[in-house]
Amino acid sequence: MSTGSIVISGSSGLVGGALVRSLRADDIEVLRLVRHAPRASDEIRWDPERPLDPAVLAGASAVVNLNGASIGKLPWTKGYRQQLIDSRIASTRTIATAIRELGDDAPHFVSASAVGFYGDRPAERLTETDVPGDTFLAELSVDWEAAALEAGPAARVALLRTAPILHPQGVLKPLMLLTRLGVSGPLGGGRQIWPWISLPDEVRAIRHVIDTGLTGPVNLTGPEAASANDIGRAIAAELRRPYLVPAPKWALRLALGRDAADSLLLSDARVVPAALQDSGFDFEHPTVAVAVAAALAS
Repeated sequence: MSTGSIVISGSSGLVGGALVRSLRADDIEVLRLVRHAPRASDEIRWDPERPLDPAVLAGASAVVNLNGASIGKLPWTKGYRQQLIDSRIASTRTIATAIRELGDDAPHFVSASAVGFYGDRPAERLTETDVPGDTFLAELSVDWEAAALEAGPAARVALLRTAPILHPQGVLKPLMLLTRLGVSGPLGGGRQIWPWISLPDEVRAIRHVIDTGLTGPVNLTGPEAASANDIGRAIAAELRRPYLVPAPKWALRLALGRDAADSLLLSDARVVPAALQDSGFDFEHPTVAVAVAAALAS
């Protein structure tokens, strides 16, 4: 492997695919860890539940781990909750073990996590120094990050606490459907603060983490706080549809299950991208209105 290449697991997902395209547009070599038999010269087969040969990662400048079953797939049955856990912990631990075995020559390990780490924290301003919450996603994120840190105390590990992506194939997908049907409105009151980020800024932020060598937790979220109502109204304005029909907490919990409803729609967390801003990152889409407009225009 040539020096300077970037290894990516989870390259078939929304963020992974966009990151691959961005890197290649700048002529940066990308190698993808895949679970199927290689179909291209840039693909390397692996099994997240089996040991990974450290030689696969040797010489890379960074390894970006984006694996994990979609939290947007509902309902969260007992079996699917376990899949959410296993798909994150096993793959992360496998890569972390290979990085630890490389010792001082290990690449920068940039591993996915989520702003769900903070749980439901109304009226708090949350930065990377704050403790985790107690929701299902918070507990999952704690274990996810612990698996990445098994790379060892000498490893350079960045933990990407990513917000929901404002994109038609991200968090906007179900909200757009409700809006087009004319049945969108406040969810559980709608005043809860929702962390968010645009897909271009997510990719730019990951590249910034790699380029600047950031380590530790990094909140990947937009710089301006926005409520669920702010996001819902921005979508309704772009689609020229009403935003009138409320969905009470009990109805959301009944429809989605308590874990999913509380983690995805009802939690209140004002997460601040302190590490990004302190390291000089500038957002292309600094407000929800700008981010939603750009996403729906693409």
